[in-house]
Formats: sequence, C-alpha cells, structure tokens
Amino acid sequence: MLLLEALGSGLLGLALAGAAVRVFARRLPSPGIVLVSGAAGALFGAYLTHTALGPGHNTLAYTFLGAALVSAVVLSLLLRPASHSGRPPRGAPFSLPSRG
Repeated sequence: MLLLEALGSGLLGLALAGAAVRVFARRLPSPGIVLVSGAAGALFGAYLTHTALGPGHNTLAYTFLGAALVSAVVLSLLLRPASHSGRPPRGAPFSLPSRG
C-alpha cells in the first residue's frame, strides 16, 4: 500500500507540475526544475500526511490530497511576479535620483 501511495503521489506531482508549466510557462524557471519540485513536493506531502494520520488507517484519498496540496504550495513558491508592460520599471528601493 505504501508503494502505491508513493508512486501515485509522484505521478500526481508530475501532473500538477506539467499543468503549471503549460499555464505559467513565462513565470516559472526551467521546466526541469518545476517537474522535479512538483514531484518532490508531492512525495513529501504524501509522507507528511501518512505520518500525521498514523499507521493502520486506510486513507489513500487523504494521502493523495495532502500530496496535491503540498505540491501546489511548492510550485507556487517558484512563481515569479507577472510583468506589467504598462508601467515603467521601478528603481531600487530607497534610492536617490542621480544627476547624470
């Protein structure tokens, strides 16, 4: 059962990362980093959920839910801010204008 949880969670993380790469391609780093991060986040989420629920509980759905949530959080940390084409670029914070 544990092997099924690990394999399913890894595939779920890869699927979420693949969807994120398709939707947010410009706002994410390279696809390889995104795919590895999504799978690793899902595996950690499955481990965390399985450990929190304790042994002896047949909770495959909850384990997959925990894996998907942690994977989504890890992928959201990789997102860069959207570029605003209508605004001029801002200077460094607390910078004084130069006279040159």
